Amino acid sequence: MTDLATVATAAALPADDVLQQLGVTSAGLSSDEARLRLTRYGPNAISTHRARFWVALRHQLGSPLLGLLMITAVVSYFIGEQSNAIIIGVIVLLSVTMGFGNEYRAERAAEALHSQIRHRTAVLRDGCLTDIEVVELVPGDVVELRLGDIVPGDIRLLEVVDLECDESMLTGESMPVEKTADAVPSGTGVSDLVGCALMGTIVHSGRARGVVVCTGTRSEFGKIASGLSTHLLETEFQAGLRRFSMLLVYVAAVLTTSIFLANVVLHRPVIDSLLFSLAIAVGITPQLLPAVVSTSLAAGAHQMSRRRVLVKRLVCIEDLGDIDLLFTDKTGTLTDGRISFMRALGADRHADVDDVLMWGLLSCDVTFSGGDEASGATAVSGNQLDLALWNSPVAKGQRAAQSYRRVAVLPFDHQRRLTSVLVADAEGNQTLVTKGAPEAVLDRCADVATEARAMLDAEFAAGHRVVAVARRQVHDMATVTSADEANLTLLGLLVFLDAPKREAAPALRRLAELGVDVKIVTGDSAVVAAKVCQDLGLTVSATLTGAQIDELDDAALIAAIEQTTIFARVGPEQKARLVRVRRHERSAVAFLGDGVNDALALHAADVGISVNSATEVAKDAADVILLEKDLGVLADGIVEGRRIFANTIKYVLMGTSSNFGNMFSAAGASLFLTFLPMLPSQILLNNLLYDSSQLAIPTDNVDEEQLRRPSHWDIRFIRRFMLCFGPISSLFDFATFGIMLGVLHAGHDEFRTGWFVESLATQTLIIFAIRTRRVPFFRSTPSLPMTLAALGVVAVGALLPMTSLAHALGFRVLPAEFFLALVLMVISYLVLIESGKRWFYGAPSAEPAARPHRHTRRRAAFFAGSGPTGPGKGLQRLTRS
Repeated sequence: MTDLATVATAAALPADDVLQQLGVTSAGLSSDEARLRLTRYGPNAISTHRARFWVALRHQLGSPLLGLLMITAVVSYFIGEQSNAIIIGVIVLLSVTMGFGNEYRAERAAEALHSQIRHRTAVLRDGCLTDIEVVELVPGDVVELRLGDIVPGDIRLLEVVDLECDESMLTGESMPVEKTADAVPSGTGVSDLVGCALMGTIVHSGRARGVVVCTGTRSEFGKIASGLSTHLLETEFQAGLRRFSMLLVYVAAVLTTSIFLANVVLHRPVIDSLLFSLAIAVGITPQLLPAVVSTSLAAGAHQMSRRRVLVKRLVCIEDLGDIDLLFTDKTGTLTDGRISFMRALGADRHADVDDVLMWGLLSCDVTFSGGDEASGATAVSGNQLDLALWNSPVAKGQRAAQSYRRVAVLPFDHQRRLTSVLVADAEGNQTLVTKGAPEAVLDRCADVATEARAMLDAEFAAGHRVVAVARRQVHDMATVTSADEANLTLLGLLVFLDAPKREAAPALRRLAELGVDVKIVTGDSAVVAAKVCQDLGLTVSATLTGAQIDELDDAALIAAIEQTTIFARVGPEQKARLVRVRRHERSAVAFLGDGVNDALALHAADVGISVNSATEVAKDAADVILLEKDLGVLADGIVEGRRIFANTIKYVLMGTSSNFGNMFSAAGASLFLTFLPMLPSQILLNNLLYDSSQLAIPTDNVDEEQLRRPSHWDIRFIRRFMLCFGPISSLFDFATFGIMLGVLHAGHDEFRTGWFVESLATQTLIIFAIRTRRVPFFRSTPSLPMTLAALGVVAVGALLPMTSLAHALGFRVLPAEFFLALVLMVISYLVLIESGKRWFYGAPSAEPAARPHRHTRRRAAFFAGSGPTGPGKGLQRLTRS
């Protein structure tokens, strides 16, 4: 076979020449040949989601905190404090090891998630149409393209039916481009390739068949994307972490500078003052916050995958828990999604229902397993209603339809909501058959009997889905346009059943308990949607149609959304507009959909949710993939997201308050002591032990009230908490200073040992009080791993001065009186914290402020990334698992 270097070359050649050069016929490749080509060209992927050992390690080694610690170690070594340098080096090694281990496990979790997300395409192999993984596509494969498909490679078109492709992700142009199967000598720009469909573009309307010319990085999209950064936009969760980090930077800078200057003014050694100040800066920073977050997200991803929820990016888990409004479609979510054909109804009592069924079958736009409509062929792809009709038992008995020849097709699109087929009988007599949404068909009919409208209303009231069928005799037509869909004669109605899902009613109640308001967005009739909601016990306050939405400005629409439960007969732009305007109301909005008409809304939402059986463009647009289209599964995901966020905030609140208190105590002590209150290596060891105990926080139980409503980052709340509870910690530090100096008359090393043990005990055990607003242990039980980790670290801190490491660490054995005083101080500390909790959470200002509108992570276009050149989500769907 001869390679075609570029798709532009193929676009300028006749279709037969392209097939010949690719060594393939219009019947496609054989399976054996496809395997050989896959070995030669490699998988059809731009990038991979594989966890990389060295990448995770590089992230740890590039940490600014690590640099700070290494500077401290080097300075210590050259001023003669070799033991301190060794201790700091060990602490660095342990910190890097723990951070690397958690990040690498999180990456492995992400890899496992992506391996479960499948993207498939329809390909002719061995002369039969079959579905294969996109990554298995090779040059020479003949593929089918239908409405809503994401083009899986650069394809030279062979057959085209009104094909238009959205190429905005490549060209930036918002208008779809009309495609042709003709050879078009042209330039090499993307906009010139009208005879080709390019990888990553979306089938906006029509359908086509073509041969794959280029795959993977050899495609036009691959050439662009492979040279770009794949950094994705930050989520609200990441933005909160970033703002929190900046708060710590400011606090550390103020404390470090103040302590250093104070020590210099008091004529302390400059080097000792510098080391102490650097240790203070490190000590106030929760070094293992990334590890705690990674552990939480990785554990949450594992739990969510067990609950049949896949998250494309781990950091989106928290965003899922943050939603308080869900727009969802009806089919498959509130209903079973297993559409079955019930019956055909004539336009009047004299009509032949078999005639209605025959013309309905002729206007089906489906693909057959055998490649044609021969007797016994099974329809394998097409819209759900057409598949249900063609594969129904009553349709198998229709032989009259086989005597007609299909001349032309005008495929379904979401603006017309119709499919029209031009057929001819054996004598050459032509008939135009139009089938689609009843309102759209009836509007194009010359005359509709009152009886027919009454039948339609009755079927809608019963909650059935209905398709209307009409026809018109025509002459000498070769193609069909939308202008031909006029002056039709209504033949009758096709009635389908999509029963309400039994599991949906309890799921809706559970979402309501979680504070999530559910609104139905459907292309179906408002009456049908209302009947389904009524059967499931969902109160319908009001309904709006797509036409009514268009009449409202944004302000009026926002007000209407609050009072409306069902949005019916809405198109893609209207769905996206509903999401966009609602997001301006300072709340997180989720959208659940699985069709091509849902893609815009999925992108516009804070959290886009789809299902594994969805169209490729919907899965690509979504942040979260449900392996089961079940609101109960979604509720599980929301709860898990809230649990992860609650546990992350526990670490943040505990770390900032206790670390701030300890560093404030160190700053105060350095002003009146003639020696450093704690050696730099001791501060770092204290911080490492304390942080390592908190790696078990992701396993902790979360109080029920914390799961009932969304939570979010509020830096002002964290700052108030730190300034309130940090000084409480300092009170007991100063009490320890008094006991060590005034009662036990401790020397330098004994003083440092006593404060090390007391500070480690108080700041570690405080997690039991801070983790809940309830009374700990009695009304809120911590998890066993977290309890053991906290108690274990306190025990290690108390026993270290009695080990052989004590001398190297600068510790001395403490008297029994100290431990008696320590027990009393810890008990008093916890009691005082409990009193402080009651006062703090009782204050009006303690409640987190409302979140501003969240602009941080959504995309303006399907494949926009982190900047003007970022490929964003577009790479994810073309990724090898």
